[in-house]
Amino acid sequence: MEKKTLAVVTGTRAEYGLLRPVLRRLQNSEKLDTALLVTGAHLAGEYGLTVREIEADGLPIAARIPILEGESGPLATAGAVCRTIDRFSRWFEEHRPAALLLLGDRYEIFAAAQAAALQRVPVVHISGGDVTLGAADEYYRHCITKIAHLHFPSCGEYAARVIRMGEAPETVYQLGGLGDENLRTIPPMSRADLLASLGLAEWGEKPFGLVTFHPETAGDADPMAQMQALLTAMEREPELNWLITKSNADAGGAAINRMWDEWAAARPERAAAFTSLGVVRYVAALRCAALVAGNSSSGVVETPTFGVPTLNIGDRQAGRIVCDNVLCCPADADAITAALETAKTAGFREKARRTVSPYNGGDTSARMVRVLEQELLRPGFGAPKAFYDGPVPADWHNPAEPVS
Repeated sequence: MEKKTLAVVTGTRAEYGLLRPVLRRLQNSEKLDTALLVTGAHLAGEYGLTVREIEADGLPIAARIPILEGESGPLATAGAVCRTIDRFSRWFEEHRPAALLLLGDRYEIFAAAQAAALQRVPVVHISGGDVTLGAADEYYRHCITKIAHLHFPSCGEYAARVIRMGEAPETVYQLGGLGDENLRTIPPMSRADLLASLGLAEWGEKPFGLVTFHPETAGDADPMAQMQALLTAMEREPELNWLITKSNADAGGAAINRMWDEWAAARPERAAAFTSLGVVRYVAALRCAALVAGNSSSGVVETPTFGVPTLNIGDRQAGRIVCDNVLCCPADADAITAALETAKTAGFREKARRTVSPYNGGDTSARMVRVLEQELLRPGFGAPKAFYDGPVPADWHNPAEPVS
């Protein structure tokens, strides 16, 4: 039987880290070939040229499709979307993959989904059904859901939401979260090795906070004012060092990164800012951190696996499931300070430690690849879909059971 080609898009360090186990398993598939399409921040020097991480992993890259032009702001984002639709449409026209696998909800992923739809390439979507009221990703994500023919939401609540959006239950597979699988399976790196690899051995045993802050891209929040509030609160915590991972390529991210660079440069003994830690070091940092702070999806989706005290600031992640290890607060200096103090208490640390992640689906990537092999080879896959108007079935996929 001739293999089917599954195209996979990655545009950022975070999403590549989640896709990594799936890509590795797809490399060994006897039924599917993989065409990895690298785009977005991976190819931009100002965001760390993180395509090098993919190269270091030895994964073949089918195409490098640049879409960023070094500008920032809503108009620059619109331009990147236009270039993505144009350039991906051309690739799909030439190569005609059997399907396109996408993860998440960023604007370049939304644009790649549009290009696939225009070229009649079926879309498979990982992590639909989430809600993030403080980011434009909220509506990008739901648009991708309506384009997609096959869905891999990360937990039962999100899967039920996808079905309520009109997606047929038989196309929705809740197999757990890839971030949770990564955290459970990546070989641990010691604190000493982590700090040495970052040039921070002098931090010794002093506790550190891991912080990532992105601009809110929905609503009328002022990302610079929010960032200043966070910096003020961090300055009030002299007993903590700060390991900073910079913002992504959202509108306003470049300005936030300039603030990080200036703040860390003025405090070299207790703060260090990195464009990207890479998957292994980021997981090690989560394991070793005294607390996590900021507004990244990792803070609410991945930290429950390790039970690390976490502070979720502002509304960027509003609407996601929030576990017992996560404290939510406004992007106000005094509120952030108070939440940091709570996160450091013995009582909250113990509460966080007992957290049970809702994203644990076991061997998520292996189960996902089995479904992909099954569905892409099924006669009729990718045919026009109908809107499902029924209820969420009582006997719908049990997330505790492996897919046959």
